[in-house]
Amino acid sequence: MHALYDLAVGPLAWLAFGIFILGSAYRLLAMRALALKKDGAFVAYISWPHAIKSLTHWLTPFGSLGWKENPGVTVATFIFHICLFLVPIFLMGHIVLLDTFHGWSWPALPGQLADILSIVVVIICAYFLWRRISVPEVRFVTSAQDIVVVSLVGLTFLTGVLAYHRIGDNLVMTTLHILCGEAMLIAIPFTRLSHMLFGFFSRGYIASEFGSVRHAKDW
Repeated sequence: MHALYDLAVGPLAWLAFGIFILGSAYRLLAMRALALKKDGAFVAYISWPHAIKSLTHWLTPFGSLGWKENPGVTVATFIFHICLFLVPIFLMGHIVLLDTFHGWSWPALPGQLADILSIVVVIICAYFLWRRISVPEVRFVTSAQDIVVVSLVGLTFLTGVLAYHRIGDNLVMTTLHILCGEAMLIAIPFTRLSHMLFGFFSRGYIASEFGSVRHAKDW
């Protein structure tokens, strides 16, 4: 297990970041090429004012009609994404690792707060899985890949919580946490997690079409 841990924090970590960066660049360039091929005129009517206005509404809780239709999902989604962003970047354990290997450091979240936010992510992942299995309209657009991706996110945070509280073998849990995190990083460019790459572009494109061409709101 010590050998697997060393592999996870060393070569596999570099591999995961490399695939994430190169895969993301490839997907973005490929999507741009496809957009130009299918709708070459789209660049001509990209409108930054419309795009920014739309993004502002969609990034505001209950700022769009879609967010207002299902308040429970809206609250869960915003809390989930805030925690998903804050915990990995501002967790003390992650910062210590980066400081040890690369000399990078910045202020960390209080340990108890980071622990609570991590547990919240696990609970919301369980809720998202329940919706994908139980709600007919969500189940209809759910693939096996979606189930795996949500489970992977939940497992990454769950193993982190278990390692933090030393539940089970600490080395095993820490190693599993790192491996799950690396798998999640690799999955970003190639699964539904890629919305973190394409979300702003697609929203800007839709907003420009609605605002500049149809003269209507997309929120």
